[in-house]
Amino acid sequence: MDLLTKEGAKLAPKDTPEGVAIFRAQVIGPLLTRAFSSHGELADAIRMLARHKHLPPGASATRFYSEATIERWYYRFKKRGLAGLTPKRRSDVGHARELTDAQRDLLCAVRREHPSTSTALILRTLELDGRLAKGAVSLSTINRLFRSQGLDKVTLRVADGRVRLRWQADRVDALWHADVCHGPAMKIGGRTVPLRIHAILDDHSRYIVAIAATTTEREVEMLSLLVKAMRGTGRRPEALYLDNGSTYTGEVLATVCSRLSIGLLHATPHDPQARGKMERFWRTLREGCLDHLGTPASLHDVQVRLLAFLAKHYHRAPHASLMGKGPAEVYETAPRYEEKVDDVALGAALTVHGRRRVRRDGTLEIGGTTFETRAGFLSGRVVHVGRTLLDPSADPWIEHEGQRYLLGRVDAQENARRKKQGPFANRPRRGLDVSFDPPGALLDALVGRDGGAR
Repeated sequence: MDLLTKEGAKLAPKDTPEGVAIFRAQVIGPLLTRAFSSHGELADAIRMLARHKHLPPGASATRFYSEATIERWYYRFKKRGLAGLTPKRRSDVGHARELTDAQRDLLCAVRREHPSTSTALILRTLELDGRLAKGAVSLSTINRLFRSQGLDKVTLRVADGRVRLRWQADRVDALWHADVCHGPAMKIGGRTVPLRIHAILDDHSRYIVAIAATTTEREVEMLSLLVKAMRGTGRRPEALYLDNGSTYTGEVLATVCSRLSIGLLHATPHDPQARGKMERFWRTLREGCLDHLGTPASLHDVQVRLLAFLAKHYHRAPHASLMGKGPAEVYETAPRYEEKVDDVALGAALTVHGRRRVRRDGTLEIGGTTFETRAGFLSGRVVHVGRTLLDPSADPWIEHEGQRYLLGRVDAQENARRKKQGPFANRPRRGLDVSFDPPGALLDALVGRDGGAR
């Protein structure tokens, strides 16, 4: 008795079956305190008891129990006590009882063909295709089937054996992950074109702040996506967590992040598990979207599907690490501690500079595009050029001796219509006769001033 009265001691059911038996005993408790003179009197008491709702263990809603169920519990308790109310383990536990042989074969074939696809997506797709009646089969039934056939993800996935601790940023916008994954090849104009998906994920909420479908994975795509994320949310992250690829280790990215007071963190090389949150998102995106794109015909089509998947599924779906909340709910309702980032600050931070030599025709190359200047005196010079990444469509400029000279894209047709001008075409005259005729001067010297021959 002293043990039960000690501080912190708690008497509880030893396991779930005993907890269920105790609950059933509480349901029939009013019957156990009475002595019935006839079966009819017992039947009336059971009928009254069946009109009350009860909350089963682990349930979130109350329910009624039938008269037959209550009567069965009563006689079992009278005969065997609490052991008579303990639920027995089913002989077919682990087997999917609600599936026909054809349905089992179909589900197992789909899982073998798409081992990384989630059970929920398999069920939803088969229901939409009409191959399974909606609501006819539960997720738990399909999961039991997969476990019994060795097709569950735990069995299929090969673990690397490492022990890792789970971690998470303490607030939104404290840490953003950025990464790129390879999608299925596209067919555009009869050519095979690669597909690259760039995305930025908030660590605290798992919310995707920006995503873009491109054909390359250069630093410029990463910078454009970062700009899009900051302009879309009005916030900047305190730090970016990246891998060690060339896309994320360039000097331009380091300069921009330093100007915006954004820390740069790079994961350990050759250790994809170190970036588990991003890898987990890519797996979800593949299972729910990329693996079912077929052969896309355009980047626009892929982008539309990506945004639809985020809006309709990923951002709304309950997340285990978020206590059942969706990423959008967590990100959009969380308090913000950082000041908003406006276009002025972004424009200043996202101005990049470089050195280029102006060709003799006034042109120079910037980012694979040919630009030209009308300032002809800069031809042949090495100059400083600048451009803002805030507006990719804005033209760059030349900075020379404190002046800024705008650059424009080369327009060969317009140049053909321009009047040809030499370097001295517009030099002003000063009232002197500057005619220069060496043959004429020699002839004058030969014949003399009076025109006679010498």
